[in-house]
Amino acid sequence: MASLRFRREERLIRPADFKRVFDRRCSVSDAMLIVYGLPNGRSYCRLGLSVSRKVGSAVRRNRLRRLYREVFRLSRSEMPVGLDLVLVPRGSDEPTLAELRRALPTLVRALARRLTRKEKA
Repeated sequence: MASLRFRREERLIRPADFKRVFDRRCSVSDAMLIVYGLPNGRSYCRLGLSVSRKVGSAVRRNRLRRLYREVFRLSRSEMPVGLDLVLVPRGSDEPTLAELRRALPTLVRALARRLTRKEKA
């Protein structure tokens, strides 16, 4: 059974890492979430979160960060590996854990397909 821990090396922390992902300009989205991505050449995905002040107070932004990290941690096995991902929540409504668990793997698989198409072109 794979570990469900969210290790330090699976996090995007440095601003340069975020900049590299955003500069690639490859994203997919739905009503709740925008997912930016970039291949990282590793055997695991790394996650970064960008939550704007437009979402609300610091308490609300931190709650969303915890929710999105938990969804990533729980659904990691359903997603392709080798990607740096930056998640940007959309809107001010807080989605449920179940909604996000359905949406995130689907979005990440679509992003992986888009990235492979771009690399071949």
